[in-house]
Amino acid sequence: MPSIIKERLSSGKIVRAMHVIGYSTPKSLELAATLGNMHGVWIDQEHAAIPHAQLELMAMACRAAGKDVFARVAPTDYATVMRPYEAGCSGVMIAQVRTLAEVEQAVEWAKYPPVGKRGFFGANVECRFGEIDMATQVASANRDRWLAIQIETPESVEIIDEIAATKGVDWLFVGPADLSVTLGVPGEFLHPKCVDALQRVGAATKKAGKAWGTLPRDVEHARKCRELGCQFFSIFGDVDFLRVGLRALEQKFAEFMD
Repeated sequence: MPSIIKERLSSGKIVRAMHVIGYSTPKSLELAATLGNMHGVWIDQEHAAIPHAQLELMAMACRAAGKDVFARVAPTDYATVMRPYEAGCSGVMIAQVRTLAEVEQAVEWAKYPPVGKRGFFGANVECRFGEIDMATQVASANRDRWLAIQIETPESVEIIDEIAATKGVDWLFVGPADLSVTLGVPGEFLHPKCVDALQRVGAATKKAGKAWGTLPRDVEHARKCRELGCQFFSIFGDVDFLRVGLRALEQKFAEFMD
């Protein structure tokens, strides 16, 4: 299962994605993946109570529609970080990172030896339910599955060069909402403090030869991030397309809305 996201990022191309948090059903994903002009979908297990069994169904729907899929998780424990890979996700994105030790721990949980300490289990879709031999699976997973680290705190910005250079970290993702909150300027995504952080991320990833992405808040924000080397753009989510769709329908039928 090649990762569309990793292939495009490695080739210097832009990646467009959507996130799922509020309406996490296979049908909603099938609809969005079929009609949305995107390369992948990420499933938010940080802010939504999406259990593993449901994640497996959602990943299945994405793969059936020919879209890449990954999960965002909090770095709470080994199983939380490791299991999305076994569910068929191409990658895992780690939220709320503040220390290099947390980054290194995430790598250990996500990667097989010698890079990490991930345990082997072959009866899953990632291993074609046992049809891939162990040596091939270990090598291909460490090469093709990926790990992204979120940058959304002053602490992570301060050690951005070390994070970007960490072996086993494949790319970085800036969380603009939490970054603005933790920098003391909530919602001011182009405040000088936030722009400075974006510049530091752009410089660190360029130096390390890695990509970075974000969830742009508007077109101006997206343009600024692109100017600084951003390749991955999570343009909208399930709640967004329902909200925007409802507002568009209200305008279309405005004469009946009194």
